[in-house]
This record gives sequence, C-alpha cells and structure tokens, in this order.
Amino acid sequence: MALWRLYYHFVWATKEREPLIEPSQEVDLHNYIIGKADALKCITHVINGTADHIHLIASIPPTLAIAEFVKNIKGSSAHYVNHTLSPISRNFGWQAGYGVFSLGRKQLEQAVAYVDNQKSHHAQGTLISTLEEITNDDDAPERWSSHPPGN
Repeated sequence: MALWRLYYHFVWATKEREPLIEPSQEVDLHNYIIGKADALKCITHVINGTADHIHLIASIPPTLAIAEFVKNIKGSSAHYVNHTLSPISRNFGWQAGYGVFSLGRKQLEQAVAYVDNQKSHHAQGTLISTLEEITNDDDAPERWSSHPPGN
C-alpha cells in the first residue's frame, strides 16, 4: 500500500442556499456522510456547518478523484435525507458546485478547529471568507461567477 497524507477542506451548500438542514437531522446527516466517506476508504477529520451549508475536512486516497468523492457524498446524502430523514417532503438537495482547498499537515489542526466551531464563527462574524466560498461551476468561486478577477 502506498503512503499518502492528503487533506482537503470541502464546503458545499444546499440548493439555492435554502436553510434545508434541520437541526434535528444534522447529526444523522453528518453521521451518514462520515459512514459514506468510510465506505469510500476516506478519513473524515471533522464535519460541521449551518442550516444552508456543510464543511468537511477529509483525507482521500490518491486512487479516488476528488470530483468522484464529492459526487458520491452529495448524491447519496441527498437521497438519504429525502428518503430516510424527510420522506414526506423530499425537497432536500445540494447546489451543483462546491469548494475544495488542499491543506498541509501543519494546517490541519487549525482547519479542524475552524470547522468544529462553524456555528460560532457564523454567529460571531468571525468567518474566513475564502473558506466560505462555493463554486457553481468548475472554475469560478461563487462571488466571481460573472466577473472573474482581472476582468
């Protein structure tokens, strides 16, 4: 087996940034995502978020593409919410895009603390803006969607 140390900070939002993650469902949703990541042979370091988005720090083996990991996690977790947690409403979904940031080993502890305290950061306005960006397409962060930097 190859030696690998790969750390990624993911962030993705609910469809249209609606507050679709109910507090009563949050733990079950997070546990589902952790279980799915485990099944993909990934390591979840921390998961947290708010009613309209999730932050996930995970290690993904080099045999699994980042895009495939996100596709698997987002698709299966939306299905889980709609068919298990909220089978009556079935209106839960994720936005198409996501943000991903690579981390070094020295950054991991600070990033885990940031995600672990996500609700406090939102309540107190102590957000790190670049870690709150979500992309709607493959190249441009949400805030740049119509005017990329330098244009």
